[in-house]
Amino acid sequence: MRLKTSLLKEPKHILLAHKELVSCVGWTAADELYSCSDDHQIVRWNPVSSETARLVKLPDDVYPLDLHWFPRGIGGKKQSQAESFVLTSSDGKFHLISKLGRVEKSVEAHCGAVLAGRWNYEGTALVTAGEDGQVKIWSKSGMLRSTLAQQGTPVYSVSWAPDSDKVLYTSGKQLIIKPLQPNAKVLQWKAHDGLILKTDWNSVNDLILSAGEDCRYKVWDSFGRVLYNSQPHEYPITSIAWALDGELFAVGSFNTLRLCDKTGWSYALEKPNTGSIFGISWCTDGTQLAGACGNGHVIFAHVVEQHWEWKNFQITLIKRRTMKVHNVMNDAVDLLEFRDRVIKASLNFGYLVVSTSLQCYVFSTKNWNTPLIFDLKEGTVSLILQAERHFLLVDGGGLYLYSYEGRLISSPKYPGMRTDILNAQTVSLSNDTLAVKDKADEKVIYIFEALSGKPLGDGKPLTHKTEIVEIALDQKGLTSERKIAFIDKNRDLFITSVKRFGKEQKIVKIGTMVQSLAWNDTSNMLCGIQDSKFTVWYYPNTVYVDKDLLPKTLYEKDARELGGGAQVLSFAGGRVTLRRADGALVHLHTSPYPAALHGLVGSAAWEHGVRLCRFVKDQTLWACLAAMAVANKDMTTAEIAYAAIGEIDKVQYINSIKDLPSKESRMAHMLLFSGNTQEAETLLLQAGLVYQAIQVNINLYNWERALELAVKHRTHVDTVLAYRQKFLEDFGKKETNQRFLQYAEGLEVDWNKIKAKIEMEIAKERERAAASPAVRT
Repeated sequence: MRLKTSLLKEPKHILLAHKELVSCVGWTAADELYSCSDDHQIVRWNPVSSETARLVKLPDDVYPLDLHWFPRGIGGKKQSQAESFVLTSSDGKFHLISKLGRVEKSVEAHCGAVLAGRWNYEGTALVTAGEDGQVKIWSKSGMLRSTLAQQGTPVYSVSWAPDSDKVLYTSGKQLIIKPLQPNAKVLQWKAHDGLILKTDWNSVNDLILSAGEDCRYKVWDSFGRVLYNSQPHEYPITSIAWALDGELFAVGSFNTLRLCDKTGWSYALEKPNTGSIFGISWCTDGTQLAGACGNGHVIFAHVVEQHWEWKNFQITLIKRRTMKVHNVMNDAVDLLEFRDRVIKASLNFGYLVVSTSLQCYVFSTKNWNTPLIFDLKEGTVSLILQAERHFLLVDGGGLYLYSYEGRLISSPKYPGMRTDILNAQTVSLSNDTLAVKDKADEKVIYIFEALSGKPLGDGKPLTHKTEIVEIALDQKGLTSERKIAFIDKNRDLFITSVKRFGKEQKIVKIGTMVQSLAWNDTSNMLCGIQDSKFTVWYYPNTVYVDKDLLPKTLYEKDARELGGGAQVLSFAGGRVTLRRADGALVHLHTSPYPAALHGLVGSAAWEHGVRLCRFVKDQTLWACLAAMAVANKDMTTAEIAYAAIGEIDKVQYINSIKDLPSKESRMAHMLLFSGNTQEAETLLLQAGLVYQAIQVNINLYNWERALELAVKHRTHVDTVLAYRQKFLEDFGKKETNQRFLQYAEGLEVDWNKIKAKIEMEIAKERERAAASPAVRT
């Protein structure tokens, strides 16, 4: 990826034959930019036609310093482009100016220059920062609401938090995050060794950029922890800005423009003849940016040469409207031409999905000549996600699920939906399910049926005890067994089923210190970067069938050479693609045998699965087979697999299960084997096997529940009391539980009678099983 830059031969901002510095720029739409300069002019640019027009000339004592357009999406109404902007100036005022150049209002704001002004994301408030060290909050109409901060040093830059409830501002070498609520905790830290000149806080990834006179730029999280610290540049960094989707940012300095990844490392470095770049503005679709230059120029830069890879195909955006497809198997090359500029693209599952400013193109990798084309409702697509059967488009208007034939399948909605802040970490798609992390409450995940767009199950969202950072749905298998994995802010990895009917789902932790994760595209294996290790969970579902077996189903590899902050990009087939902390791509290969085992088990070819394990002679594979067999209630295979890994106690238990007379008993004990006590008891009670349900609770020392069942069903009260008495005698204890004392009063334990009753219950069960013969598991 790189920047393709362009400059006019002569600067447009000239006063009395002097080139005047351009102080700020701002986009309204993809083909319209406004710039302000020390020549007191506001100029409108059309980068497509290279036309410029002077919009308005400001008074001679007004030197513009910062410009910010009013946000476009307000109250659910989406304007095609912004209609007004705020302009801050050196005379202590800010000016509200319409798109046509009419000054609607000028407000005396600060003593000395107003160095920065920013609208919040809802457009309900404006924050200004001044040379007088004050930070002030204003209403939409320019009325003063509050003075947020007063300090002795000028505030050079200010940014809103993603939820507009906090403000980030500079104070010399310090960065300060101050909530709008009075008496809330203020976060302050030393960020640079020199004066901080610019900041930016992204609403999608919640990361902060800072740049200063120490010639460095840095990336921070919202807790003030540094994630990236650049090498010192030759000159102070005078501008820095996020692309709206939070995937890229740009850095400006003297004759320098740099394109960087969100993790900090640099994609490309340009050395244009611009002087210092004082301000950078990204177009809303993230395909181009503009810079305000010290020599009177406005520099335009387009992001080109993005790469997409899938199996043997490599696709490169070589021009704004042209893609090159390279098939590395036969060296064939195809060129794809588009009517409008390419905004977003995704390549997966045998399809290339491309969105331009007006249309969506769907190409099959089998035929590049005849794409399916349909028009888009909203101009700017911010995210494309693919599954095997369909794909998701996210734009300013909503979430839209399309089939690869171009048919709109559904458009899910949820309370307080904000699509502008969604990214690949907070949305996940599978063949039957869509999951979206809520921004208003980050502990909540909304889960939808893909085909109908309605909430899944009982309609309640999935709720975790701490904030969630990243989510991912598995891709294969039955809808009823669909799993979602997620990482919370403590970097713990959890897994749970997406099917939710009334009862709380079991959310189980399967990993700690996990930075990034991805599901395999062909089988339900999960990989992640875990502390200093690369880990593959060959069968994550093991945690639901035999938790003790989980460590034996993992593949771990030392990953210290990847460095901190490495990311998993994809897990396709047996290949994992990782991005190292320095931006280099690393490919790792996993064993082909676990995927083959998943395939065999999926088609119920248990004998072939056993044969594969005997051939490979790998303990990890045997452990996976054991867990898969228990999950699918195949006791014979489970017995063989557990024997192969030396779990003799479990082999004996499985043998005892196989000898049970009825199908219901065997099923219940299989549930007990997996730790599902409640489900086992319910199954036995529904089958009328009350004594067996009581005995299960006795064996687990759930004395109160055993007594409760015996009393409720008026049977085997003496059996429960007898076992309880024997248990207490073995430990030399006396009965203290009032309920047990009450029922034991006047009751003599006769073990012969109890044994006779138990034998009668077993005989009854055998008779019932014989009367309705069930196939043995």
